[in-house]
Amino acid sequence: MCQFCECVSRIRNIRFLLGRVLAGCAFFGLLACGESRPPWAEGAIIREQRPRGEAPQDLSNLEPRLLSLHNRERAAIGVPPLAWDAGLAAAAAGYGPELARRGRLAHSAQATRPGQGENLWMGTRGAYQLEEMTGSWAEEKSLLRPGVFPEISSSGHWSDVAHYTQMVWPTTTRVGCAIFSADWDYLICRYSPPGNIDGKPLFAAASSGPLALNSLTGR
Repeated sequence: MCQFCECVSRIRNIRFLLGRVLAGCAFFGLLACGESRPPWAEGAIIREQRPRGEAPQDLSNLEPRLLSLHNRERAAIGVPPLAWDAGLAAAAAGYGPELARRGRLAHSAQATRPGQGENLWMGTRGAYQLEEMTGSWAEEKSLLRPGVFPEISSSGHWSDVAHYTQMVWPTTTRVGCAIFSADWDYLICRYSPPGNIDGKPLFAAASSGPLALNSLTGR
């Protein structure tokens, strides 16, 4: 009887440990269990505190810096540069309060932004530089594979590369962005004409390691 109880106890322990492993897989984007998705997949927040000793946040010269960051990625693959659009920037800024009210990332309804694509980022207030915010989008190119949208991600999820593809979409010509700070910092970028169009072919991109930040797919 004792041997039977001991056996049951061991089985329960194994089931408990297996459950913890599976839960860990779900929380960390399944990366630890062999999946190739980035740690920010599905908008997961995986880093909230900035290491001590790093430079304080600097959001000055937002327009030229964000434009340069976009155009650097476009130049790397031979795509024409974007121009800054004040109207798109104003539209992006107008969505900031709604994101803050929700306290999470969620795209604006497409009906409220006709002819505009959208990239979103969210992180600890005052913790990240503009280069880190857009850097998380750019690093998605490590998962990009040539193909026809949306079959363009080696992870099997187009959303894992959609920020990057919107940044460098060949027919997009204008961008406008805004930062909104509340309990969190939010970066909103709007694009015109919008990218990530189903049925359109995509190109190959240079691969590099992912940067672990929080964002939501651009569409």
